[in-house]
This record gives sequence, structure tokens and C-alpha cells, in this order.
Amino acid sequence: MAIKKITIQQFADFPVHLPVFDVRSPGEYNHAHIPGAYSLPLFSDEERKIVGTAYKQIGKQKAIKHGLDFFGVKMKAMVEQAEAMVTEHASMHSATSEQHNSIVVHCWRGGMRSAGVAWLLDLYGFDVYTIVGGYKAYRNWVLKQFEQPYELSVIGGYTGSGKTELIAQLRQLDHAVIDLEQLANHKGSAFGNNGMQPTQEMFENKLAQELFHHKSRHTWLEDESQRIGDLNIPPAFWKTMRSKRVYFLDIPFEQRLDYILKTYGLKNKEKLINSMVRIKKRLGPLETKTAVGFLIEEDYRSCFEILLKYYDKAYLKGLHNRENASTLITTLHCEKVHAISNTEKLLSCVTVHS
Repeated sequence: MAIKKITIQQFADFPVHLPVFDVRSPGEYNHAHIPGAYSLPLFSDEERKIVGTAYKQIGKQKAIKHGLDFFGVKMKAMVEQAEAMVTEHASMHSATSEQHNSIVVHCWRGGMRSAGVAWLLDLYGFDVYTIVGGYKAYRNWVLKQFEQPYELSVIGGYTGSGKTELIAQLRQLDHAVIDLEQLANHKGSAFGNNGMQPTQEMFENKLAQELFHHKSRHTWLEDESQRIGDLNIPPAFWKTMRSKRVYFLDIPFEQRLDYILKTYGLKNKEKLINSMVRIKKRLGPLETKTAVGFLIEEDYRSCFEILLKYYDKAYLKGLHNRENASTLITTLHCEKVHAISNTEKLLSCVTVHS
């Protein structure tokens, strides 16, 4: 079989989800990769460094010889690893026997690394596609996705309004949604760290895939500041978000405070204190000291009451700090934090607007 070259747009438009083999080094892959791609490195990080140094200092032929030293002993293992990955992928995506044999291979720029692995896997019997321009072409495609027009609606509301649960409810009802906090692995406040966040590049890759997947549908997302933890929403897409209609969930303070205590109140006390110290300059030294004191005394309600008032003030400023805010914001008065009933109210309001 002949190896087939495809453009990044052809790859994006593939009607079936083929297994993608990223043959860059583990370090390159771990920094960021095409979402869902498997790591099948031709070289280790150290081997890549040796080959790259030889290429720069001596020349292409010497680099290829070094590469063959590393590649030759790995061939059998790489074929077996590829087989296992294809079998795993087929079971996850219910692939047909014909699709089961088709794979996509790429490296950084569509050069020697992908050519070498593609040759090996084609020789073994796989139906191999390679991406013209490699991962670099993919990254250019990613950045272009943020500049496209999208039909979006934004769900707003003060902290503790249950916006994330509402997004999940919309998804359950088969609406197109993008959960930015889930992609960023962060809840969007000083208290929202869910663990290790992806790199900025990986966050962008995931977001671009989501946008492309929903490009022909009206899509819901949550109102966010441009920064989510350590990550930033890409400026072009952030500008688009700020121009869309916002459905603001207006829920009583006490109801939101009860919800916050259920979702944040059980967190590690030391982590909560560290989180408050991080926003000390914005919260104010006296309020920070008072809130920390309540936390030490395990008076969570009084502590979070201070914090919720701070976040309400900050969010209100951000909500109205957009062009034509008065025409973009629609307020939904809700009695409590309840995903099902608030989703029904949201969708009925959207029907009126449309």
C-alpha cells in the first residue's frame, strides 16, 4: 500500500475517527499534542537531542545514521505497540475492519521522523496517512479556529449559581456545550484548583477541537474571565465571547452561599488559607485576616460570606465591562441553585428571544 499525504483540513474533516500516532519525543508530546493522539515516539528526548545536534553541527547524513542506530532496534517493538493501540482505539470507537487498519502518523513538521515510522507501518501492512506539515500545521489550524464566527450564548451568574451544573444539564439534553473550566481543569477562581492544569498550548488544542466539533451548532458556554487559573482564553475567541448574549442567573445570596459551602467547604483548610493569601491584595488585608480567622475557627459560613461578597463585586464589574452590555445581558430570576428548573427557565427565555 502507498502512504497517503493529507492536509490538516482533510484530517480535520475525516468522516471517521482514525487512530493518530504522534512520533515526536515524549517531552514534545507531553507539552501538547493533538487531543486523543497516541504517543509512539521514534526517539527518546535524549536521542532526539543527539540527532538534532548532529544535524546542526555535522549534517543531514550523520544525523540520519544516528537516527538509524536508535530506530533499528525499536522497529519490532514499535509495530507491536502500534498494533495494541489500534486494537484499543477500535474497541473504543466501534471501528469497522477497514477502519481498523487505517492510521494517521505525524511528527513536528512532517519530516524524517514521520516518514520513517510511516514507512515501517506501511511495510507491515497498515493503511497509513501522514499529515502534511505535521504538528506545526495542526497548531496553525488551531489558532485559526479562534478567529472563526460562532453562534454562541453565554451563561452568566455570580459565584455559586451552579453554572457548571447547568452546562452539564444542557449537554444531557443534547445541546452543544463547551465547558471551559473542564478543559482548563480549574473552577475559575482562587479556590478552583482541581489539580494539574494542562499547558496553555494543550488547552488551546482542546478548545479548538471543541469549537470545530460544534461549528455548525448553536453552542453554550459559561461566562468566564479571560484567565482561568494559570491559563488564558485565546484573545480572538475571548473577544467573540464578549460580543454574545449573556443569560445572567440571578439567584439569592443565601442560596448561593449554601451551595458554595457544599462544594467548597469540605476542601483542605490549609489549601483554602493559601488561596486566600493569593488574593490578599485584591480582597484587602483586613478582610483576608478576618476570613482566615473564621476559617481557623471552622466558621465556614462567615468565611465564605466574605469571599462571596468579594467575588460578586468582581464579577459584576466584569459582567458590565463589555460593549453594549445593556443590550447583551438578559437576567433570569431564579429562586435557588437547581440545574433542571433553571435550565428550563433558560431555554424558555431563549425561545422568547428567538
